[in-house]
Amino acid sequence: MSHEFYENPLNTRYASPQMSAIWSAQKKHSTWRRLWLALAEAQKELGLEISEAQLEEMRAHLDDIDFDRAAEHEKRLRHDVMAHVHTWGEQCPLAKPIIHLGATSCYVTDNTELIQMCESLELIRQKLVCVIDQLASFAYNHRELPCLGFTHLQPAQPTTVGKRATLWCYDLVLDLHEINHRLDQFRLRGIKGTTGTQATFLQLFQGDHQRVAALEQLVCNKLGFSNSYAVTGQTYTRKVDAQVLACLSGIAQSAHKFGTDLRILQHRKELEEPFEKEQIGSSAMAYKRNPMRSERMCGLSRFAISLAANADQTMATQWMERTLDDSANRRLSIPQAFLSVDAILILYRNITHGLVVYPKVIEKNLQAELPFMATEEILMAGVAAGGDRQDLHEKIRVYSHEAARVVKELGGQNDLIERLKQDQAFRGIDLDSTLDAKKYIGRAPEQVHDFVSEIVKPIRQQFREDLCSSLQEEIKV
Repeated sequence: MSHEFYENPLNTRYASPQMSAIWSAQKKHSTWRRLWLALAEAQKELGLEISEAQLEEMRAHLDDIDFDRAAEHEKRLRHDVMAHVHTWGEQCPLAKPIIHLGATSCYVTDNTELIQMCESLELIRQKLVCVIDQLASFAYNHRELPCLGFTHLQPAQPTTVGKRATLWCYDLVLDLHEINHRLDQFRLRGIKGTTGTQATFLQLFQGDHQRVAALEQLVCNKLGFSNSYAVTGQTYTRKVDAQVLACLSGIAQSAHKFGTDLRILQHRKELEEPFEKEQIGSSAMAYKRNPMRSERMCGLSRFAISLAANADQTMATQWMERTLDDSANRRLSIPQAFLSVDAILILYRNITHGLVVYPKVIEKNLQAELPFMATEEILMAGVAAGGDRQDLHEKIRVYSHEAARVVKELGGQNDLIERLKQDQAFRGIDLDSTLDAKKYIGRAPEQVHDFVSEIVKPIRQQFREDLCSSLQEEIKV
């Protein structure tokens, strides 16, 4: 590793080797060669004069790419695709005359990027399924543990730790549906020619439309795709990029929501992300246990979210059959969107694998607010015991404000129940029983059970092979 020049931290610090490999120069240019080979094989099968010796020569040099030689050609030619045509042609002198025959640059560049995006989405899906599985297990294990709910980030009706986790998990389930949809819709660009009309291929096959159509289908099949996009210009529509990066942005949004919630809960000392034995929380404050994984996940998520707008603008500014100003932009935005979401899911899985719960603190925080939550039940019990609803409501209102003043202004404990016990109007009510938190969590445990059984179980069954992988990808730093 060089320390004299900038290196992308997505590769050096955050993303997995698998995702980095998909977007590597080796993967890119060896895929170009496989595309050229598939085209030549299909052309031969449909009658063009291409020898088996030429094909064998191409097959023998799919991965041994001389990148230095390609760089020399590109410096001279100012064209990356032709630089690699010449480089491969030097390795394959017999095949040189038929490499790239009838094709335009986007035959290799666009089709390769579609293949890379497809493989990347499959890798993202594997990691997403693992996080869904872990969150679902966490939710189920804590489905009955009451905790304080929040609306507007203010104390609200209690929920359970497990029910809250289903909210995080369901966001990811919806993201999984989007990934599945995008993968179902994926096609190759195919062999469309310079403006998408297939004119050069029609010329090669002497006006035979059926053989041109057969050529496209053959090439798709050789590369593992059932078909290609129905129509293209020189490039496939950049709408595809916008849709894919929107899908990745959705995962980042879900992760940011979880990361922010966890940071708030760690501040309240209710939940905590993993903290290793020798981990340092602060260079100055030795006692600290900063939520660095969640913070990093939120930071990467904001970056991934921002790239979706980039793809939207690229789609919107395409001119006619294509313009080249998307090229440099897409070299940055598309790989980095995948690398960042890959890194996000590594962090997400790491956090959920070792998430720590502090039930005593959760109970303490809930009990501090529960008397206020119980007032409606106290009011109904008082009426049932023969009290006047309006008089009881006014008493509860006054006592509640007095108890709130003790908490806020004096730093004392919530003494609402003690105040009510001193009032004759509430003597017929078992006030202590109103502080049972499980009275106020509704169907939260049952909702968790149903969610795991009906929503997560089918995912676990469909992707069970992905769940068997061990937790190898710990965060790097």
